[in-house]
Amino acid sequence: MTESNFYSHCQQKFNHASAFLNLPDGHTYSYADLHHQSGRIAHHLTELGVHKGDRVIVQVEKSPQNLFWYFACLRAGFIYIPLNTDYLEHEVEYFIGNAAPSFALCDPARRAIFDKHANCNVGTLDNNGNYLHDNASTGHFGHADYEIQNSEDTDFKDEACDAADIAVILYTSGTTGNPKGAMISHGNLVANAATLSSAWGWQTDDVLLHALPIFHIHGLFVATHLVVFNGSQMNFMTKFDPQLVVDWLPKSSIYMGVPTNYVRLLAHDGLNGDACNNMRLFTSGSAPLLTQTFEDFEQRTGHTIVERYGMTETGMNTSNPLLGKRKPGTVGPALAGVETKICDDLVQQVAVGQAGTLYVKGANVFKGYWQMPDKTAEEFTDDGFFKTGDIASLDEDGYISIIGRDKDMIISGGLNVYPKEIESILDKISGVTESAVIGVPHADFGEAVVAVIVCDDIKAKNGPLSEKQIIAEMKTTIAGFKVPKQIHFVDALPRNTMGKVQKNILRETYRS
Repeated sequence: MTESNFYSHCQQKFNHASAFLNLPDGHTYSYADLHHQSGRIAHHLTELGVHKGDRVIVQVEKSPQNLFWYFACLRAGFIYIPLNTDYLEHEVEYFIGNAAPSFALCDPARRAIFDKHANCNVGTLDNNGNYLHDNASTGHFGHADYEIQNSEDTDFKDEACDAADIAVILYTSGTTGNPKGAMISHGNLVANAATLSSAWGWQTDDVLLHALPIFHIHGLFVATHLVVFNGSQMNFMTKFDPQLVVDWLPKSSIYMGVPTNYVRLLAHDGLNGDACNNMRLFTSGSAPLLTQTFEDFEQRTGHTIVERYGMTETGMNTSNPLLGKRKPGTVGPALAGVETKICDDLVQQVAVGQAGTLYVKGANVFKGYWQMPDKTAEEFTDDGFFKTGDIASLDEDGYISIIGRDKDMIISGGLNVYPKEIESILDKISGVTESAVIGVPHADFGEAVVAVIVCDDIKAKNGPLSEKQIIAEMKTTIAGFKVPKQIHFVDALPRNTMGKVQKNILRETYRS
């Protein structure tokens, strides 16, 4: 591998004259546009005094210009730090204090927050791609967008980067304690893109339908990287919209979504086999895909969704196969170049079918947590495996199933209870749309198993569901200590931006 800078590596493969982004309004950006605009931005930041290894924090809405800024940072060797656009001031303050950026880019509406907390140059980027820059050293504030767009400095020479050089810092959700900044290297990005490109049979003429956020690995690394890595193109949506997805499916060949997206697509009358006739691949990740959703989608479209598994610290680790059986409820075998093992508390591998903590190792695994050497050391074994914190099991065919997070595991009466196992049973009950199982404090058991359920009484075979009815049915299908002590009915489960159920909110809500 001659180039470790991720962008430089990709540039060897794309044709500058080819289309890169297609927008709903008919506008198209080419790879030449990507190269020229990212080069101009890299020049601009360099002139502001940003150097290789400096951090650039970005909290803006999804747009083509957002991507140009991202690739500009990669080209110049800056460390790109994307922030969820839903983060509030106290969260942004923490990220700024932890990362100590040399430049910050935000939406105009968040300008005051960054002016207050960021001791660096600050720029704003609105939804139309208009850029304003405030030079903290001179106090000058003006339309730097004109300067960037009309700059002749388009032939920016990419910074030479080693595989170990940090490309991106992604902050974990921080449901327990402060968020941790996962340091992702250029080598990590190249390794994961190459592995997934091969695993999913990516072709230059593939067209990705992109409807994911780009502050997260799913939309930024998995989706965007595979397009640029192969010099292909994407139909680019600034946000998920079922109607627009259905309209663009005939013009696309690959779609990546989170389970919630698939549920909403199934509720759209326009989703059918004809709409998906040109599609080659559907993938799902970021949260568990319900077996019912998998089966409903196959019945409606004739396509089976490829569920895969990854995390912020590692990129993608496993995937159901492109060619071969795709098992609902599993995330497939380990990807090429990724080692996995499932271990007990003594880090001894468990037998097939038994639950344990999943460990992974490979060129995809991150360097560690930013400014947290002790935490980094704690999460790696002596032989280099990373403890994912996910509870998993392995079947006889080598397919992995994710049972839940170790922090979600419930210890009731001294016995381990894995929420995913119970949720899988609850979700099969007629009338149950989805469920979340949590542990709450209990005087006798230590923790009591509690289920929070979304129902559709119209689909229930025996009329509206009740707590008594569900508990009675559970007692016939699962060990008594796993049966929920209480059932709560809600209209919807709380979810974060990527569609993951926020069990910390449920635990706080129902703890008493």
